[in-house]
Amino acid sequence: MEHQSAQMTRRQIHDLFHPRSVAVVGAPRGLKIGGVFLQGLLEGGFTGPIYPIHPDAAEIQGLRAYGSVSDIPGPVDLAIVLVPHHRVLPVIEDCARKGVKGAVLFTAGYGETGTEEGRALEEEIVRTARASGMRIIGPNCMGLYCPRSGLSFFPSLSRDPGPVGLISHSGSLANILGRSAHARGIRFSKVVSLGNESDLVSADFLDYLGADEETGLIGAYLEGIKKGRRFLNSLTEATLSKPVILWKQGLTPEGGRAASSHTGALAGSGEIWAGVVRQGGAVTVSGYEEWVDALMGFSLLPRKPMDRVAILSGPGGLAVSAAEACGREGLRLPRLSPQTQEALSRFVPKTGTSLRNPVDVGLTASLDVEIYIRATEELARDPQVDAVVVIGIGLSPQSNERLVDGLVEVRREGRAAVALVGIPGFPPELAQRLCLSGIPFFETAERAMRTLAHIHKDALRFRHRIEGG
Repeated sequence: MEHQSAQMTRRQIHDLFHPRSVAVVGAPRGLKIGGVFLQGLLEGGFTGPIYPIHPDAAEIQGLRAYGSVSDIPGPVDLAIVLVPHHRVLPVIEDCARKGVKGAVLFTAGYGETGTEEGRALEEEIVRTARASGMRIIGPNCMGLYCPRSGLSFFPSLSRDPGPVGLISHSGSLANILGRSAHARGIRFSKVVSLGNESDLVSADFLDYLGADEETGLIGAYLEGIKKGRRFLNSLTEATLSKPVILWKQGLTPEGGRAASSHTGALAGSGEIWAGVVRQGGAVTVSGYEEWVDALMGFSLLPRKPMDRVAILSGPGGLAVSAAEACGREGLRLPRLSPQTQEALSRFVPKTGTSLRNPVDVGLTASLDVEIYIRATEELARDPQVDAVVVIGIGLSPQSNERLVDGLVEVRREGRAAVALVGIPGFPPELAQRLCLSGIPFFETAERAMRTLAHIHKDALRFRHRIEGG
């Protein structure tokens, strides 16, 4: 029975990510916050009917408007509800009569307020929806983003689909990442902003994304866990086929209070969470930068052990710093083969350099970036090297473009993974070109090593679970 229920929920979620039509209830006239949803659908390329709902308007943004959902002549699969919280229940009743499959509730003012009135209203909305078979996302959320179906909760989100499924309790974080991720090589299959989780919860979406063939990697920002046993089961199942990267808040008293006021989430102890992650096989991160780095690294690099790192640097101090970070993260600096050192000796300057690992090519490499490129090529061929981390920059726009092009060529031909750590001043547009070409770009060596360590440890856990059976 539980298996059938999970299958039904997956089908319902799939339908919500692929609606045939969308009603935007409370769509505003003019430049108001709710207008971003309508604009997002128009810019996202949603091809089905879009119905603005407004009591007085005949037309909004070139679309015919209706007074209510029940006034729409055709079927409605998804309703995005933007009206004030005290007017939501009549809208849900109207949607239920219409046969709407799901509703996204943007409005706040429910369980997260901590008041009995807010909790009671939230529960009544869910009871009304579920009685008709309708599912609720939110309240207090941004809802759904799916590039393949054209569903979007904000303008300027990429229409280029990819392998990353995202679950977020924070609408703002989902929006920020959605707008900035493409430059880091992160492309999405499906994104959900959950808010208060009055009905559908993170475990439901984790179960759905774990089984989704269009999703190869799952990221989640979580403030609390509802249906904890189901969450652990869904997590354990999902990590058998794809990495799951979790950023959990509310593990300290201060974070717990903030999470409770934000989405009404109940905090949990750090010890319990560590046990969930360990048992479920997830990758756990702390902080936005580490989260995005991991999403980028897992998107662009293979899921395989890669603890043997070759460091290639122009600045000597940064090479030492990178080596220190490598050891701190449990990675290794393998001894380079005599053949690799011999090849490097043919073009690396003799003075002020080192052919050991880390390989220090000196400042001359910034004048002649072919040194960086040729050295990366030789290191990537070494059978003892899993990944090459390059720390460098050219001294002109032309040399930086050549550096990027050369590293992309090496990545295509080499056996080892390649990553670039940018020295301050490295052009952002070239960093984006690297990521879009499959080479992760990091601001610091410490962030690069931490991401490689996450990938390595996840691959070992995955191998152990598969072989252990």
